[in-house]
Parts: sequence; C-alpha cells; structure tokens
Amino acid sequence: MKYFKETLYDAVCQEFRVDKMYFEQKTEHQHLMIFHNAMLGRVMTLDGIVQTTEADEFMYHEMLTHVPILAHGAVKKLLIIGGGDGGILREVLKHESIDVTQVEIDKAVIDMAIEYLPKHSDSAYDNPRANIVIDDGMAFVKNCSEKFDVIIVDGTDPIGPGEVLFTEDFYAQCKNCLNEGGVIVTQNGVPFLQIEEVKNTYQRLNQHYTDATFYTVAVPTYYGGLMTLAWATNNAELRNVSLDTLEQRFKSANLNSRYYNPAIHLAAFALPQYIVNQLD
Repeated sequence: MKYFKETLYDAVCQEFRVDKMYFEQKTEHQHLMIFHNAMLGRVMTLDGIVQTTEADEFMYHEMLTHVPILAHGAVKKLLIIGGGDGGILREVLKHESIDVTQVEIDKAVIDMAIEYLPKHSDSAYDNPRANIVIDDGMAFVKNCSEKFDVIIVDGTDPIGPGEVLFTEDFYAQCKNCLNEGGVIVTQNGVPFLQIEEVKNTYQRLNQHYTDATFYTVAVPTYYGGLMTLAWATNNAELRNVSLDTLEQRFKSANLNSRYYNPAIHLAAFALPQYIVNQLD
C-alpha cells in the first residue's frame, strides 16, 4: 500500500493513502501530483504539500471568494493571483456582474486541474468573463495598468515560486492595482503552526493599508486547525457591513454555497486570542 507523506513540517506530518495515482510530473516550476484517496476523493499536491482535495475544497474557496465580494458589494473587476486548480475562479464567476483576470505562473497546473480535477473549475476556464494570463504574479502586478475592486491571492506556502507573494513589495504593488475602497485577501497558512507568517504578513500589510487583519476558516486537510486568510483595505467600513446588508447581498447573488453564509462571514473575523496577541 502506498502513502503520500506531507513534508511541510519537520516535527509533525500527516499521511494520505494513495488508492490510485492519476498524475505526477515535475514541471519547470514545481512537482505536481494528483491521486485518489477513498475518503477525500482526488487530492492535489505541489512540492510535497497538499493543496486541495475534492472533499473539502469548497470551504476554502468559498471563504476566500465570497467574503471580500459581498463585503464590497459592487465588484465589477476582480484579479486572482494563483488559483490554478480553478476553485476560486468557479466561485467568483457565480457573481454574474464580475469580470475576472487570473494570473497563474504555471500553465501545467491549469491543464492538469482541468483534466484531473474537473469538479474544481466546473468549466470555469471556458467562461468568456475569465481572462487567463500565464505569468509570474509579482511581474504582473508590477506592470499592470488595470485597476481591480478585489484581489484574491490563492498561492502556495511562502517557499519556492510562492515566496514572493508574501513580500511587502508584492503587497505594495497590489495596492497600486486596487480601485479606491478595494480589498485584497490572501491565503496565509495555519497560524497554530505558522504563526510567524501571521506576524510577518500583518507587519507588511500595515505598511500599505489602513485596515489589515485576518479572518479564518477550518479546512480539515490543512494540518494544524484554523487557516488564516489575510485581509487588507483602506476602507475600514468593509469589515463593518451589517448582517442585514450581507443577507440581502447573499440573496441577490443567489449563491449555491455549502460553507459560506452571512453569519459565518461576520464570525470569521473574530480571532482566537493567540492570534490577536501577535497583532498587538
């Protein structure tokens, strides 16, 4: 029996039984794998780290997408950095008024996901409202003349090609790509085991945005408990949208969600004290 052993941490790890291997390839940028697990369905890994599974991907993708969109309330243009598996793109396109640009460094990730993880994108890559750009995320925001209402950074951990997406320079360049009152959200790791990421991201975002914080989501296959999603904007009112307003926007959007709802939206910004202590 073959098992995949995750390599994110030295001291602890989790293993996944590989019931069937669908795909394995070393590309120019990273080592990609997709295999089947009887409990989790198809599992995608990059460089020895689990990125997504069919069973629980909706939790992460819905929260990284619908929280900033419904908080903003009038998103027309949205930028995705990363997200090659297509889950974020699928969720964004549920909002019919939004045009999307997605920047993915590795076309092989998109191609692999379309073929071996089709439920993630659910044909989103065929949608005419999706503009797909194969480029380095940092290079794109440095040279971008467009402005967006929301930027979603769905990157890997801050190692390898994903490391630049956690730098102060990257956050500064993203600010230049945001419309007035826009918001950026980013994947920011599991704080119980990666608290330095929280501290570093908070300090870096604070250099460029007047309202920087985190919200959380629990994704079972991300080892270590709650995952933090970073939030930064110069419009503090976006975090204070009322439950009634969120419910109206949620109803108008006619979202078929499995995790996100307006009450979860508001509650997600209530942080455990061990995270709050790092923000003082």
